[in-house]
Amino acid sequence: MSALEERIHGSAELVSARLEQCLRSGDPDLSELYNAMSYSALAGGKRIRPFLVMAVCDMFSGNAEEALLYATAVEIVHTYSLIHDDLPAMDNDDMRRGKPTCHKAYGEARAILAGDALLTMAFELVSGDNSVPDGHRVRALYEISKCAGGSGMIGGQEMDIALEGQHIEYETMVKIHMLKTVELIKCACRLGAIAADISDEKTLADIDCYAEGVGRVFQLVDDLLDVSSTDEKLGKTTGSDEKNKKTTYLSFMPAEIAEQLADVMTEKAVEVLKNYENSKILCDFAFFLKDRKK
Repeated sequence: MSALEERIHGSAELVSARLEQCLRSGDPDLSELYNAMSYSALAGGKRIRPFLVMAVCDMFSGNAEEALLYATAVEIVHTYSLIHDDLPAMDNDDMRRGKPTCHKAYGEARAILAGDALLTMAFELVSGDNSVPDGHRVRALYEISKCAGGSGMIGGQEMDIALEGQHIEYETMVKIHMLKTVELIKCACRLGAIAADISDEKTLADIDCYAEGVGRVFQLVDDLLDVSSTDEKLGKTTGSDEKNKKTTYLSFMPAEIAEQLADVMTEKAVEVLKNYENSKILCDFAFFLKDRKK
């Protein structure tokens, strides 16, 4: 295991342990709700957003405990989004992380409630931690709210549903990806900066540029894997983009050109951070995401 993979694994373990604490309920009447929440939140996954929170914080020698709080919250929001995206009314997926999706395992109504409960838990977690400076908590809550709401993930899902099966322009597809995928990745990086008490606009702009680059590459590689990988390797249903008549990067270019575009976008993302001290782990991570096979 490389040093980067050890860091990714280590941050994932820390977040999983914190999630387990958050998802314990002493109320027997709510046991099935919390079981459904835990089923999805503790199912593994790449945990790239928590890693980004903690890696950005570490690059600036910030507060690791505060970063772990934000990393847990952003993973909770991510899990909520996956539960709702998989629902029959949305992407209608049966498999996620190698297991039946939440609505397949617990029923559609409980999956909706589990997603709702997870989203609100993220705000409860951040707002209720009195060890974090009030100014940091306000900034963190704003970033999470912005990325998860109508101008972020939900807005992207709305556009995705409204335009499903229609011919759309390349710029519209990119906007959907920016809202659905990139905003939460950008939020994760900004949360890491907050934990390090970074507030100057130039540094935040550089962090945003990096996040947008790796976020777009992450989506582009997802599009490639959806047509080139298998259900077993990915842990979810492949070919779903074609089934749902979604416009992807491969609607506009062959796979070879898409791979070259991923190279260019990764280089640009790395370029903006490489002169920062202790940025190597984030630069390496950008290439790791580009080259991933699942």
